[in-house]
Amino acid sequence: MPTGSCLCHNLKYEYTSEPITKATCHCLSCRKISGGTHTLNLLIPEDKFRVTEGTATSYTEMHESGMKLTINFCSKCGCYIYKTHEKFPGMVVILAGTLDAPDALEQAKPEAELYSQHRVRWLPDFGWAEKKVEF
Repeated sequence: MPTGSCLCHNLKYEYTSEPITKATCHCLSCRKISGGTHTLNLLIPEDKFRVTEGTATSYTEMHESGMKLTINFCSKCGCYIYKTHEKFPGMVVILAGTLDAPDALEQAKPEAELYSQHRVRWLPDFGWAEKKVEF
């Protein structure tokens, strides 16, 4: 069963299903969330995701597309763990970098590239991934 945690390990989670999809997102909100060029996300059914230790703090903001975006993070270290979107009811969007297994990101190769029009020009194209201009 895959597990993940924040930087200080105060907030931990697990999930019991394969991701519905794995996608990188270049939207302007994800740039802010990641502090970089994009996020790497795993879409998991909400009933297959569970916080096992700690309590997430939530912050809700309007995404540039006009939908409500809720970001859940550790109140101690500030690490973003997962998001929920109005666009994906009943789903949790896990930030893949929070997975615990050392090889977890090898298994998280994105199938889709969201908001690909915002990909910075110096970042190589993910030629294998489906390109989408939104979610």
